[in-house]
Amino acid sequence: MTAPEAGSAIKIHSYKHNGQLHRTWENTLVLKGTDTIVIGANDKTRVKESDGRSWITREPAICYFHADYWFNIIGMLRTDGIYYYCNISSPFIFDEGSLKYIDYDLDVKVYPDMTFDLLDEDEYEVHKQQMNYPGSLDYILYRHIDYLLGWVRQRKGPFSGEFIDQWYERYLTYK
Repeated sequence: MTAPEAGSAIKIHSYKHNGQLHRTWENTLVLKGTDTIVIGANDKTRVKESDGRSWITREPAICYFHADYWFNIIGMLRTDGIYYYCNISSPFIFDEGSLKYIDYDLDVKVYPDMTFDLLDEDEYEVHKQQMNYPGSLDYILYRHIDYLLGWVRQRKGPFSGEFIDQWYERYLTYK
């Protein structure tokens, strides 16, 4: 796995546990790319759903992926603050010019005041049965949700006050 290069544009591919492509983001600019961390940015990017529908993102976003954690974090810059959408997912891999991960249904939405909601537990339970998630997956995913919520409470990483602003400023230098 070769790390994506800063300044390059990549696609992001989200899969389901059964190997089906779930969603793709057409164009994300890599701001930092290592074997462990990828930080990217996009704005008004086409997103394609597995059912053929597509839509365009509405606001600039900074995306954070880590090869050791079972989540990724998207910080969306809106007029009333930064909102975070966190996918509970496999760690990423970078393959054939695309960043890839498995989406495990569970999501955490974090608001500008750092309150949060855990979303889609019902969808997770349905897919867990349908796709025969291994028993150990529950433990891994919920442990990583705990790590993620610890980051939120501690304002760590992407949840620190400056993180999104600093990376957004870097993104603007490429535009």
